[in-house]
Amino acid sequence: MDTQRVALPTFRTATAADVPSLVALIESAYRGESSRAGWTTEADLLEGQRTDPEGVMAVLQGQDSRMVVVESDGTLLACCQLENRRGHAYFGMFAVRPELQGGGLGKQLLAEAERLAGGEWGAKEMHLTVITARADLTAWYVRRGYTRTGQTSAFPYGDERFGLPTRNDLEFELLVKELP
Repeated sequence: MDTQRVALPTFRTATAADVPSLVALIESAYRGESSRAGWTTEADLLEGQRTDPEGVMAVLQGQDSRMVVVESDGTLLACCQLENRRGHAYFGMFAVRPELQGGGLGKQLLAEAERLAGGEWGAKEMHLTVITARADLTAWYVRRGYTRTGQTSAFPYGDERFGLPTRNDLEFELLVKELP
């Protein structure tokens, strides 16, 4: 009988040593061919990078931000950015390894992020933005209690740090959830 133990995923705050793995995880979930193994790919909307080491490090070093990671046996499986914005929290840089998407890990990480934002920061709401062309992703958040606000903001065209758009109609919509 095989008695190999599988480590349960654990949540923790990322450190500077995690930056290369975080960049690779985020890129794999959103860009290039590897992202097509999951359902969160933006490969048909954007080429180029999703983030870079400087962007991830800025989250780690931010006074009111943190990067939460899920790991198992030393391997990063998922991550998200949380920012304390006085009264509400912002949720971003959400990524789950493409081959693990659809298995509930993202739902668990989102719930943990909401717990941390409400419990540790006293945030009353969680805010996030979704590219409006991502109807499937918007629907996923709505099923988790987020409300579409109709408030949109422009995609940062011309700033290659956020990718190279393949369309000229990209914009973000703000989604909000009240936290207990």
